[in-house]
Amino acid sequence: MDAKLLDILVCPLCKSQLIYHKTEQELICKPDRLAYKIADGIPVMLADEARRLSPEEAETL
Repeated sequence: MDAKLLDILVCPLCKSQLIYHKTEQELICKPDRLAYKIADGIPVMLADEARRLSPEEAETL
């Protein structure tokens, strides 16, 4: 994932910074507890397609 792209990407819902989870190929929004997948190097920033994180999973990030 390009570092410059990570600097400008924010959560489409709350506009908070995202955390890059390299092993899972996801961008994580902790406040909303959502994980946006990265498909073929392209972040899929659609809330409808984001994976909901459990409270426990969100705490470990």
